Amino acid sequence: VQLQASGGGLVQAGGSLRLSCVVSGLPLDQYAIGWFRQAPGKEREGVSCISSGGGRTIYGDHVTGRFTISRDIVLNTVWLQMSSLKSENTAVYYCAAEIVPHDFGSCSPEDFGSWGQGTLVTVSS
Repeated sequence: VQLQASGGGLVQAGGSLRLSCVVSGLPLDQYAIGWFRQAPGKEREGVSCISSGGGRTIYGDHVTGRFTISRDIVLNTVWLQMSSLKSENTAVYYCAAEIVPHDFGSCSPEDFGSWGQGTLVTVSS
């Protein structure tokens, strides 16, 4: 199982980025996938998650209305479109798969595993 996150970079406040998570070894129609972030000195927290069926999504309060999660089960890829970025969105972003399939109920890091290496997003003010 491998989850490869990419797409991070340096962007000005108000700008946009799209992160990609390519999943190998897990079918997306069986496992929920989530995006998480970890800022320096802070705990990892959920940003957005999408269910295995694709019909349910969860967003953190800090991103609702600005970020959109989507996926393609043929490409086995999950994206996070980030818009209206703020300096407080600066963090390393990770994607992960739910540990127990078909058990989607939260976007909490403790319910997810198979963490990728992360991609750094830096928003300059």
